[in-house]
Amino acid sequence: MTKYRVSMSAPDITEAERQAVADVLNTPVLSMGEQTFEFERAIKEYSGAKHAIAVNSGTAGLHLCVRAAGIRAGDLVLTTPFSFVASSNALLYENAVPVFVDVHMETGNIDPQRLAQAVEQIAAGGKPAQNWLPRKNAVAKKPKAILAVDVFGQPADYDALEDIANKNDLVLIEDSCEALGARYKKKLAGRFGQSAVYAFYPNKQMTTGEGGVIVTNDDEAAEFMRAMRNQGRAPGDTWLEHTHLGYNYRITEMSAALGRAQLNRLDELLAKRDQVAAWYGEHLANVPEVELPAIVPSTTRMSWFVYVIRVAPQIDREKLSALLGEAGIPSRPYFAPIHLQPFMIDRFSYKPGDFPVTEDIGRRGLALPFSGVMSQDDVGLVCDELKKALPKAIT
Repeated sequence: MTKYRVSMSAPDITEAERQAVADVLNTPVLSMGEQTFEFERAIKEYSGAKHAIAVNSGTAGLHLCVRAAGIRAGDLVLTTPFSFVASSNALLYENAVPVFVDVHMETGNIDPQRLAQAVEQIAAGGKPAQNWLPRKNAVAKKPKAILAVDVFGQPADYDALEDIANKNDLVLIEDSCEALGARYKKKLAGRFGQSAVYAFYPNKQMTTGEGGVIVTNDDEAAEFMRAMRNQGRAPGDTWLEHTHLGYNYRITEMSAALGRAQLNRLDELLAKRDQVAAWYGEHLANVPEVELPAIVPSTTRMSWFVYVIRVAPQIDREKLSALLGEAGIPSRPYFAPIHLQPFMIDRFSYKPGDFPVTEDIGRRGLALPFSGVMSQDDVGLVCDELKKALPKAIT
């Protein structure tokens, strides 16, 4: 096994977090107790949302948002092929059809102009609609929703997305799992659409180990999602009564306690990640084979989830990654296009070339080691080894 000189990612955990978890373990309540309710209260206060529903993963949160939006088998949902696969999986769990729309080259977020065109042409039916639908297992009809993703911690263009959703009576769901703390035109990410989800995997801005939180102002949707996370128990049900066919999507008390402690430090955690990203920018600003992450003017606060560069077309990314690995520096391709995942090809007959911008970004993107616990020396080491490896990776 390769011994790396820096970690790919690492959570920022202090004694306060360790003590918070230890305190829970000294009680008999390890699930659905005071910590969960207080964590939800803290998220509501932070976000300004009327409701916060803590769950055991961001994926679970997205699935419940899909259910609460009334998305069912065969429904068309416009979404992005450039994301972690969970954003599309949450639709497939309900046998809905992800209708992919290519992304903006600068940000990697869904392209509003293409999205507007897709909505218009699908509504028109006939051959124009078929240009947007998968080659099989999809029937042309009015789309039901938009599921947007805030890629790498940068919010999508929500003025345009909300306008499209409102004009066409589409539910808007925001996957803000990678963007806790980000702001779009000074408004907090996660506050757009019917509902949104934050996630807290260990590589995120803050962590609960595993976990996520849904935020919404919709009373009916919130009540439904609370029931569905807890085996379908609606208000008034006893422990062995289940109004709905639900899921065990509950967060643990230990995770909620960790989340409360991390949320208390969120400004600090975000600032540390800002600093690490700034160090990378300083080291790599004048490297011609490297394209740095772009922050668009509408992003008034970037929330750094990962640090993904794009290498020039003449660079063999796989060879570059291997050379970095030999030097003790981990790296990862980010993201593999969702439409080219084997199960997506099998189910919908997608092909290379269907979404050229997504495929180009997916082909050239490389995530470098990134976390708030990295030092300036760590970043310098990564960048030095990257600069040494780049000339050797030219094809």
